[in-house]
Amino acid sequence: MNTLVFDIETVPDVALGRRLHGLEGLEDAQVAKAMFALRRQQSGGEFLAHEQHRVVAISCVLRGQEHLKVWSLGDLAAPESELIQRFFDGIEKLSPCLVSWNGGGFDLPVLHYRALLHGIQAPRYWEVGDEDTAFRYNNYLGRFHWRHLDVMDVLSGYQNRARASLANTACLLGLPGKMGFDGSQVWDAYQAGNLAGIRQYCETDVLNTYLIYLRFELMRGRITRERHAEEVERVKALLRAGKDQPHFGEFLQAWERPA
Repeated sequence: MNTLVFDIETVPDVALGRRLHGLEGLEDAQVAKAMFALRRQQSGGEFLAHEQHRVVAISCVLRGQEHLKVWSLGDLAAPESELIQRFFDGIEKLSPCLVSWNGGGFDLPVLHYRALLHGIQAPRYWEVGDEDTAFRYNNYLGRFHWRHLDVMDVLSGYQNRARASLANTACLLGLPGKMGFDGSQVWDAYQAGNLAGIRQYCETDVLNTYLIYLRFELMRGRITRERHAEEVERVKALLRAGKDQPHFGEFLQAWERPA
């Protein structure tokens, strides 16, 4: 089965914020500031509710039978609807094993709301066994199923208090972790027009997730130590070959730097 590791980056949906809070006439930055402030009053933190996020990047690692690929969906000018359509089209075509870090808690619910907004059809993703019995006890929606593996959720034993961040887990394993900036800085980078930087950051996040997933597959006996070493070297070879993508070289350099 193909394995598709994914990660998304989002910014405040300021159009929704205007409608929700009656903020017509304000600039995007002012609307976002108000959304964060109202959220802080409601919950004590600025992290917006899932339906108030707009997707600006979806990055993937695809491990097929004979290939490994790392990329971001669409181009810099692609609208949100195209990014999300491409994501679900990939599931429709490949029926892959999805792998994420907190994808069950954040990425997928956000994608649900945005797909709902854009009228995107994704029958394979929503299949629960009515048309294909293979999905009855193993589908993308079941938290304890394996067709979508949320590595963070599984490693924590499905306990909120035991969850670890991607950055900390990557550091634990000697991986580069966060590079360039973190998720809290995406909105500022987006306002500055640095969508390319956001996509590169998202790609390094998805690389960290894939490498943690490989170690998890080793731990649960799905791959041998030899196979794990081969897969790690395959990632390094891909990064070495990406000479036109400096962030790949920076990731590799940070990864191979002595502790």
